[in-house]
Amino acid sequence: MTDDKAGDAAPAPEAKAAGAPSNSATQPADPIAATGPQQADPPVDVAAIAKEAAENKDRLLRTLAEMENLRRRTEREVADARAYGISGFGRDMLSVADNLRRALAAVATESREAMPAPLVAFIEGVELTERELLKALDRNGVKKFDPVGQKFDPNVHQAMFEIPDPSTPNGTVVQVVQSGYMIGDRVLRPAMVGVSKGGPKAAPAGQAPAETASAGSSAKTEPPGDAGKA
Repeated sequence: MTDDKAGDAAPAPEAKAAGAPSNSATQPADPIAATGPQQADPPVDVAAIAKEAAENKDRLLRTLAEMENLRRRTEREVADARAYGISGFGRDMLSVADNLRRALAAVATESREAMPAPLVAFIEGVELTERELLKALDRNGVKKFDPVGQKFDPNVHQAMFEIPDPSTPNGTVVQVVQSGYMIGDRVLRPAMVGVSKGGPKAAPAGQAPAETASAGSSAKTEPPGDAGKA
């Protein structure tokens, strides 16, 4: 009985081996062959790629130029804000400086000797206040100018009246009614001036007055008959 059972159990491994699928049967022999024949790559359009690269380069250069322009514009705006940011405040302070000047002009220098000491000290305090105010304005770019003796310039001067003066070239500033102020290279307030009238004309630019006078005298002394004889 034992031998028969052993004989019946012996063929079991062989049957299991025959029934189990083999590894070689489940895996394809060649993966490339299983996918079929490979397709060829499409042709490369070199002209299209070059055109796209040129467009990208142009777009990049334009962007860099715009950023540079923006940087320069920002720097200019910041510089203008620093230089001219106090224009409104400085213009308002000019009335204070004008009132101080009018108060000092109302007191003649000669009459101070007869004034009591406290009043003289008060006037000196007003003068000191005016000087400190002008210094503070100057530190912030606001500068005062008095154009006496200069040629009238409508860009920085405002003519209030004309003064007949044959000894002064025509169009010369001979009196300043109200001082002018500049902030940087801009006019914060033009100077109110009186201009001379009736004097000799100013010499043209680049020509000395002596040369003009000599040319005029030679033209007058030339005899009119010589031209006809020639």
